[in-house]
Amino acid sequence: MELQPPRGTADLLPPRSDAILSLYDEAHELAHRFGYRYVETPTFEQTELFARTSGDTSDVVSKEMFTFEDKGGRSMTLRPESTASVVRAFLANAQKLPTPFKAYYVHPNYRHGRPQAARLREFRVFGIEVLGTAAPDADVEVVELADTFLRARGLRDVVLHLNSVGDEVCRPSYRDKLIAYLEPHVDELDEDCRKRLHTNPMRVLDCKVDGKKDLVLSAPLISDNLDEACAAHFAAVRQGLEEAGVAFEHDPHIVRGLDYYTRTAFEFVSNAIGGQQSTICGGGRYDGLATVLGGSDLPGVGFGMGIDRVLIAMETEGAELPPPRAPRCFVVAIAGARRAGIELVRDLRMAGISAERALEDRPLGAQLRMADRGGARYAAILGERETEAGVVTLRKLDDGTQEEIARTDVVNWLMRNDGTERR
Repeated sequence: MELQPPRGTADLLPPRSDAILSLYDEAHELAHRFGYRYVETPTFEQTELFARTSGDTSDVVSKEMFTFEDKGGRSMTLRPESTASVVRAFLANAQKLPTPFKAYYVHPNYRHGRPQAARLREFRVFGIEVLGTAAPDADVEVVELADTFLRARGLRDVVLHLNSVGDEVCRPSYRDKLIAYLEPHVDELDEDCRKRLHTNPMRVLDCKVDGKKDLVLSAPLISDNLDEACAAHFAAVRQGLEEAGVAFEHDPHIVRGLDYYTRTAFEFVSNAIGGQQSTICGGGRYDGLATVLGGSDLPGVGFGMGIDRVLIAMETEGAELPPPRAPRCFVVAIAGARRAGIELVRDLRMAGISAERALEDRPLGAQLRMADRGGARYAAILGERETEAGVVTLRKLDDGTQEEIARTDVVNWLMRNDGTERR
């Protein structure tokens, strides 16, 4: 039996699991503060959902989907991205939901790419979607929320790249112009870009292989070929971000990897991580996505943020990491104090203080080692002497200082003297 997890996945264990869980909590809190409602969609969906919405030329569809046939012969795919699922769920329940609908999620996605550092096949995502409004203010709010989350994590070497990719009105003429420019250079492009040249030529602009070549950098830009409506929308988004104090760089080569993006497209890039995995959050507007699924016109905008990459960026920058979620107090009961120790643990937990104890009889030294290895902040020591005297010896494990506290005052003492958050 192979004990290692499948290739491209990782076991999430303490203390890293504590840090990820704290990032989940921060995501829930911030989304709630901005007025978003929590949603969950199935881990797997009909393959057609992603094939239709992501585009046949996208890496997601052509290379990265975990697809399988269920026992009924239906083609199913593990969720490679979440926007299509949320839009599908909204369309199926639109009569019961408000418009605009502001949704968020925190869950894993799956892509069958080649595993690399900061690029696993199972990865955790914090996502935001706003459905039912084409207002530039929605774009601004989505970007501002992502920026707020990242800055609050202590990240300073993260840059917001912003662009407009036009829409179905102005993009066709630009597409023709781009193809005409690239066709004479087709032999200089890599195989993927040659395949995309006549199906999705804009993907050449952000190609990992060709995107930095002079011939691509000199290509016509969509931001120079916007129609009046798209230009006005992009100007309003930029103005809104400036007013919100969100710094950004206009990056005309951002087109994003999925076909459904229109108008606003953005990426938060970590210079600390660098390389091909430096994008820790990406998103934009997708006004035509609902019609691809057979629904009515439903504008939308959102982002997907890689929680794993956020943590890697924090570690790389040396930002303060969330504290381990260790027990706050380990109750050490020796000799005839076992029953009293169980009662103290129960009282601490009822008061909202995380508490732990040995589940079997162990000597004092062994229990103290358990408390230390478990990361507890305090050891509450109970022996026959303490039980008879109605006291508890509270030892602070980081420096060994201790004092006797009346048994009836232990909970209040911890609340008064230990200012850390109760867990």
